[in-house]
Parts: sequence; structure tokens; C-alpha cells
Amino acid sequence: MDECDALNSENYMLKDAYAELKKDVIELEHEKKILKSEKIELDMKNLVLHGDLDKIKETLSAKEEAFVAELTKLENESLELKHKVESLLVENNKLLEKLK
Repeated sequence: MDECDALNSENYMLKDAYAELKKDVIELEHEKKILKSEKIELDMKNLVLHGDLDKIKETLSAKEEAFVAELTKLENESLELKHKVESLLVENNKLLEKLK
């Protein structure tokens, strides 16, 4: 009977261990569902942020193009004004030479 009692005792211990493992598996499955849900939420936020980033990049690109165009225009105007000033200085020097 000792051997039978020992086997029964071991059987109960194994059943208890199995019950604990089963309980742990259920808890892990629950945690897995929560993590999946959180991942989906983070993925959605990530998609929104990528969309926002793309819009910001487009806006910056458009502003950069406008800036470059305006800078080129201003540089051309500056060059034209420089030539006009040089031309007026030449005319002014000619007039001064005539007055002498």
C-alpha cells in the first residue's frame, strides 16, 4: 500500500502542478490578447504619425521650393540694381568730368 499511497500522492501533486500550469497558460493568453490590442493601437498611431510626417515633409518641400524661387528672384533683382548703380556711377563720373 505504501507504493500505492506514494503514487496517489505523486498523482495529486502532478494534478496540482497541471492545474497551476493551466492557470498560468490562461493568464498568459489573456496577457497576449492585451498585448495584441495594445500593438494594434500603437500600429494605428504609427500610421497616423507617418501620415502627419509625410504631410510635414510635403509642406517643407513646398516652402523650400518657394524660398529658393524667391531667393533667386531677389538675387536677380539685386544684380540688376547693382548694374544700374554702376551705370549711374559711370554717368555721374562722365557728368563730373564735363563740369570740370
